[in-house]
Amino acid sequence: MAKSQTAATILRTIADDKSLELFKTIAQGTIDSENLKTKTKLTRKQYYSRLSRMTRAGLVRKKSGKYLLTAFGKIVYDAQTTVDMALTSYWKLRAIDSLEMSNELPKEEQQKLIDALLDNQEIKGILVKGS
Repeated sequence: MAKSQTAATILRTIADDKSLELFKTIAQGTIDSENLKTKTKLTRKQYYSRLSRMTRAGLVRKKSGKYLLTAFGKIVYDAQTTVDMALTSYWKLRAIDSLEMSNELPKEEQQKLIDALLDNQEIKGILVKGS
């Protein structure tokens, strides 16, 4: 990975739906090029340009003819799965934002409502960390 990499550069690498699908497919387990092309249904150019960007960004590497995530790629994948989890709770998170804007409820009551709304411990942990 080049020193000029930034968070924005890395995120742009997987920012479109097709790149993200390719990245997630590789994250599911070591996969050879033929199966990867078949699963993602990308054109030859789409496939190679996206894979090349991911490799240059240090997210993916090829070992014995198969693609797998690098250690850095695993961390980025974990962050991406956290975003997916947050998206499934989007409206609950919006409700929590509304609760926090309101001065009507005491903090303890707000926390009880947050606990009732969210069943995902990881997302709860992030919210607690950010308060």
